[in-house]
Amino acid sequence: MNYKLINPEYLDSVSGGDPQFIAEIVTMFRDQVTEFFTEMKRLHSKKDFQALGMMAHKAKSSVAIMGMSELANLLKTLELSAKEGKDTELYESYIDRFGEDTKNAVAELNDLVNNRLMKN
Repeated sequence: MNYKLINPEYLDSVSGGDPQFIAEIVTMFRDQVTEFFTEMKRLHSKKDFQALGMMAHKAKSSVAIMGMSELANLLKTLELSAKEGKDTELYESYIDRFGEDTKNAVAELNDLVNNRLMKN
């Protein structure tokens, strides 16, 4: 598989190449991003932009560890904008992008764990 969203080399560097550790952080990532996406949607619908900014900050750390620097930068933009309450018309597209990219990243991570790491 050609990984478009995750960075396996970065994962190898932060895990010391330990396949079991990578499998564990992939499981945590899968659970977290689902919760983050649901919560971001809820906060956006409530127009609780301060809390949305804090949630974007948390989500940014999770995607950064997977080497998803482009999405991490987008979440940083959402975090700062939401905390300041500016550019509110863009929040929904940022949240949708987070949901789509993380869904695709989970597929890539599953492939990485199941096909590449478990064969080694």
